[in-house]
Amino acid sequence: MASLHQPPSPPILYSFESPNELSENLAAFIVKAQKEAVDKKGRFTVALSGGSLPKQLNKLIDNPAVKWDKWQVFFADERCVPLDHEDSNYNLCRKELFSKVSIPKQNIHHIDVSLLDDLEELTDAYEKALISEFAQKDSARFPVFDLILLGIGPDGHTCSLFPEHPLLTEEDRWVAYIEDSPKPPPKRITLTFPVLNHALRVVFVAAGGGKADVLSTIIDNPEAGLPASRVTPSHPGQVYWYVDNAASAKVKYHKSEFKL
Repeated sequence: MASLHQPPSPPILYSFESPNELSENLAAFIVKAQKEAVDKKGRFTVALSGGSLPKQLNKLIDNPAVKWDKWQVFFADERCVPLDHEDSNYNLCRKELFSKVSIPKQNIHHIDVSLLDDLEELTDAYEKALISEFAQKDSARFPVFDLILLGIGPDGHTCSLFPEHPLLTEEDRWVAYIEDSPKPPPKRITLTFPVLNHALRVVFVAAGGGKADVLSTIIDNPEAGLPASRVTPSHPGQVYWYVDNAASAKVKYHKSEFKL
């Protein structure tokens, strides 16, 4: 298959006047991706991160085009804390999104909190949840998510993949754990680069002037090797950046006119 040997596509950068306009167009993009996935295979596989991202998905709430019963939601990374803890990405997504929509509980795949004292077991269990969703149906070496939604930290980290950390070189595991996160809490699990780089669509979302410096480095200077720059899905996957003008103020890379 020739497509396997095509180089990754360059990122597509969309920059919007305001965070509200960003959220509206992001929702339209997600709905279109959902329709394509459901039409093709009857389900829509999504990985979410925490931070400011869940709030930026607010235009999906009360959107009649969203078929929540078709979504299978995983977490791009998770803090190893109870599900009701303030640091839990699941809890953040629940408060900002899941509690306001009609997604079936069994379609939200969170960590097994009975395993919090054993990160190896916790990681294996989460990987098995991914395997049960993907391996039998898609029979690929790595899961192929329809959509992974990510944020970026001021140091250029994404998921729980931090600059210069040994996890950046993980090539085999789908899910890995970290006990020494430079940002608290220290214990986390995360999807690995091979999983991110097999997705059909990866969307980075960033808003506000506080992201301007790191966004410029990630996009204009990928050879600096920041973790977010290393998300380069293999063909036919595509990376998109949905940002506001404040975040993209220092970026020299070409901004595309938004279109679905």
